[in-house]
Amino acid sequence: MDFQPICSGSRPKPRLSVIERAARALAFGAVLALALPALGQVHPLSPEKASAKALDAQTVEARFTIADGYYLYRDKIHFAIDPASGALLTPALPAGKIKQDEFFGRVETYRGSVTVNLAVRNFTPGKPLIIHAESQGCADIGICYPPTTQAATVALPAGSVVPSAPEAPQKTWFN
Repeated sequence: MDFQPICSGSRPKPRLSVIERAARALAFGAVLALALPALGQVHPLSPEKASAKALDAQTVEARFTIADGYYLYRDKIHFAIDPASGALLTPALPAGKIKQDEFFGRVETYRGSVTVNLAVRNFTPGKPLIIHAESQGCADIGICYPPTTQAATVALPAGSVVPSAPEAPQKTWFN
């Protein structure tokens, strides 16, 4: 059986000479050699770098530690507590630096670290309190993280909630 060649309608590609193939291989190698170190440096970090500690019987300090080359969006930081029987007052977030972001436009961001004091009300001191911190941020290399929620358990110290009685005036030699 004889087979007829099938024509695809396009001209056959000319064969490259040995010199042209070597030149292309060298060019590809040079591009690869330049790109590999840059690719090797891209190791995105885990976004989970939040911590919390009790300052007193009604205040918890939440701290985000942000690695170099990364930032958090100010308006994407939110807090909640468990058990829900307690109340968490809306915290005053510190001012951030203005950034023209390719994803969200003009926004305030934090770099380095940011500390937020959370006021807790109607919570029993000495019992465990779970702080839920939601945040979102990006890396300068163009990687953005989805909103991330982290939890930290804190025991508020048992404090004196009963004001001390005023001392009775004492007599002095002059009255």
